[in-house]
Order: sequence, then structure tokens, then C-alpha cells
Amino acid sequence: MISPANTQTHKLTNSQNLDISDLDLETRSIRGRVVRMLPDAHLVKIGGQSIMDRGKAAVFPLLREITRLRKKHRIIIGTGGGTRSRHAYSVALDLGMPTGIIAKLGESVSRQNARILHMLLASHGGIYVPNDHLEMLPIYLASGSLPILAGMPPYEYWEEPPRVGRIPECRTDAGVFLLAETLGVRSLIYIKDEDGLYTGDPKKGKKVKLIRKISVRKLLALDLEDLIIERSVLKFMTDARHIRRIQIINGLRPGQMGKALRGEPAGTIIYR
Repeated sequence: MISPANTQTHKLTNSQNLDISDLDLETRSIRGRVVRMLPDAHLVKIGGQSIMDRGKAAVFPLLREITRLRKKHRIIIGTGGGTRSRHAYSVALDLGMPTGIIAKLGESVSRQNARILHMLLASHGGIYVPNDHLEMLPIYLASGSLPILAGMPPYEYWEEPPRVGRIPECRTDAGVFLLAETLGVRSLIYIKDEDGLYTGDPKKGKKVKLIRKISVRKLLALDLEDLIIERSVLKFMTDARHIRRIQIINGLRPGQMGKALRGEPAGTIIYR
């Protein structure tokens, strides 16, 4: 049930002389409740390089787990880009392409992975959802479908220039977070190929420690050289209204996804 709008918010939206660049107006617009569109849905991001690029050996067991779990949980899938997007970034950088073009190239690879998952899950209700059909998500879920979206945010040519270099700061991890925040989902789960967030890169053979739970502000203060998730996600978390925790799990370990969907400890939890 939707409660009556905050009176001050109502006055703001009906003002005849609304100066949206006014700092005081921006501050006052924070007041009032924000409607969660899909509060009982879970958004799951399947990594490109960590899962998709490993092929059948990694993808099929995970998809079998998803088809089993969707009988009890409403699941939306977002996809990463992986090695092919990194190759596209490398070639584009070498050719002197601007950030907006690089972001466009990265989006195409994420979309390819979404279509691959759509075909593999078609017999289980899998359906590919383009960005401009986002408003259809509630209908797809209500009909028993399993929506699949490309994780890259649709900034494309309008991608914000990064602070350093030309590689887009908002890639698929960030895109899935922004989608989760917009929809107001129940949980956001990132499926990677590691047991969670470490103090360094465990693949490089260094002595590192697994972090089971940490606040986003403490993680930002640590300023780790290597992160399993895009740094822009941490920045978004500090401002988010809905998504106040994310979970990073190992998709190569059976049972981890079920634990995460049930709200049980698994992998790493980053909270605000």
C-alpha cells in the first residue's frame, strides 16, 4: 500500500518556478519515501570472465542451480562482458578511441552474453530484456519468466569521462548495481570465481586474507590496490537509497547461490 506523499515533496514537484540546479532544492528532495518497484526480486550478476568465459564446465552447473532456485525465488539475471570486452577495450585504446566509444563496444559483449544465457535458459522461461523494455520486468516475473539483461549501463556515447585514463569507470558491475537500485530489489548478488573479497589478488599467489564482512566506508578507506568488484560500485553504495548491502559469492562452488538468496552468510558481504 502506498502511503500519502510527503507534503513538502508534493510542493516541490508542483512548484511553478522549479530551479533544479538549486542546492537547497536538491537537499529537500531527499525527503519522502522512494517506492521500491520489485522489493521481492533478487538480482544476480553472472560474471563474464569469471563464469561465462570458462564455458560449459562453469556455466551449466550454475544454470542448473538457478533453474532449481527460481521455483522459490524471483530471480533477474545481469551479465558481465569478460575477456572479449577487455580485448575490445585494448584494441580501442590502441586506436585512440574516446571513452564513449569504448563503453559502446563493452556494451555489445555484455549483450552477447545475455543472449547466450537467454538461449540456454529458453526452455526454463529465460527471456532477453533490452534496455528499452525495462518496464516489462514486473510482467515477465509475474508470468513466471526468467529475465536476463546485459549488465553494461546504457550510457554508451554519454559515458562520464573517467578520473584516470579512458576505460569507462561504469562497467557491468556498476550497471547491475544501478539497475538493482532503480528496481529496489530485495538483494544484489555478484557471482564471481573467487570465494569473495580478498585483501589482494589470490590468483597472483600473494599471501592474502579473505574478508567475510566489511562496511563500504571501511573498504574505501583501505584503498586496496586490487578489488574483485568495480570501485564505482562502492561509490554508488554510499549514496544509494535501496541497496545497502551486496554479496559476492563463488559461482564455482555449488550451494553458494542458494545460501545468498536465503540471506545466509556466504562469500563476502559489503554493507552500508
